[in-house]
Amino acid sequence: MKSIYLVAGARPNFMKIAPIVRALKGHAHLSYKIIHTGQHYDRDMNDVFFEELGIPAPDLFMAAGGGSHAEQTAKIMLAFEQLCLSERPDAVLVVGDVNSTLACSIVAKKMNIPVAHVEAGLRSGDMAMPEEINRLVTDSISDWFFVTEPSAVEHLRREGKAEDAVHYVGHVMVDNVLFQAEKLANSDTSAFEGAGFKQGHPQYGVVTLHRPSNVDDATTMGRIAGALKTIAAELPLIFPVHPRTRANLTRFGIDLGPNVTLVGPQGYMAFLNLWKDATVVLTDSGGLQEETTALGVPCITIRENTERPVTVDEGSNVLVGTDPVRIVAEARNVIAGNGKQGRRPNLWDGHAAQRIVAVLDEQLR
Repeated sequence: MKSIYLVAGARPNFMKIAPIVRALKGHAHLSYKIIHTGQHYDRDMNDVFFEELGIPAPDLFMAAGGGSHAEQTAKIMLAFEQLCLSERPDAVLVVGDVNSTLACSIVAKKMNIPVAHVEAGLRSGDMAMPEEINRLVTDSISDWFFVTEPSAVEHLRREGKAEDAVHYVGHVMVDNVLFQAEKLANSDTSAFEGAGFKQGHPQYGVVTLHRPSNVDDATTMGRIAGALKTIAAELPLIFPVHPRTRANLTRFGIDLGPNVTLVGPQGYMAFLNLWKDATVVLTDSGGLQEETTALGVPCITIRENTERPVTVDEGSNVLVGTDPVRIVAEARNVIAGNGKQGRRPNLWDGHAAQRIVAVLDEQLR
């Protein structure tokens, strides 16, 4: 029996490893442990959260905590090295592009433990994004690359990766959203915070903003806020506000007006219940670009670039930058019923995790 450490450092990482855990359950040749680095500690990450995902709670919690990028990465590396020394796995699987992904892949590689990177090959070309640096470094030392879209295959090929190490498998985040949407269809959603808003607004939009380039600059934030205020006069908006974003709205003296309903951060199922029926989603989130594409919800991405171009090329996502004129124009296009429909990309079928496990089983024999 070969052992695999599944590394997660933040809430979205657990959505990505959950389908892999489900695919590994009862496997004849592969065992796993879920390692929570503690990069983000979420008070809502309780037993119910893991029960919703259909996975057990983490086997180990490393409690790395916050700090600067360097402090956090160093703490994770030190703790993960001790773990691998005490109980060496046969492989380490990392997901996405957070600091835990970078830290644990470096530790494993220096200990000659093979590294598998899920969501490999994504590139924004924006070196001001910490996530872009994490993606590049992780991919420079990984052994197996599990890819979500054609652009990522091309990036890895251009960077000289061996063809037989790159596996186009689909997307575990899509596996998870399809799994959760099916569960949601059979659940009582009346207790969710957004349930009353949905009931009172047959048509509405959902907003999320958290990227530093958007929310930490008063001018940029003010321009985006002005666009949201204009859109909300025609379509009511609900905005689950990231704590830093909320603090900046106050600090910059920005008023979004009466038609934008501000709520706190949402649990996964509560948020899915909110955005899956939205007329439009306005966001700067990478993951939400993909999830909306999976369920065919029109998405307006308030960024100048995206590392997930398949959502624009094929999916329901439109990239508009931070120009308020473009943001409002695209939102009006959607409200008028002329928004981009798109389609679900190839292999985004809910079975990416099974393909990943099949490759790992073959490689670790």
